[in-house]
Amino acid sequence: MLDELISILQSRFATQAEAAAALDVSQARISDLYRGKIQRFTVDMLINLLARVGQSVEVHTNAAA
Repeated sequence: MLDELISILQSRFATQAEAAAALDVSQARISDLYRGKIQRFTVDMLINLLARVGQSVEVHTNAAA
């Protein structure tokens, strides 16, 4: 999920500041994404960011073995 979001942002925006403005977050949050600091993001936040760039997210669960 994180890798796909980073790839989308890097392909659409020339700078972290542009990505931040488009996603309505701080540039520091985009920097955290690019650095892979996933522990600073909730799953909810990542899903919301993906939605803001036009991606849909599906969650599948399986019974534990």
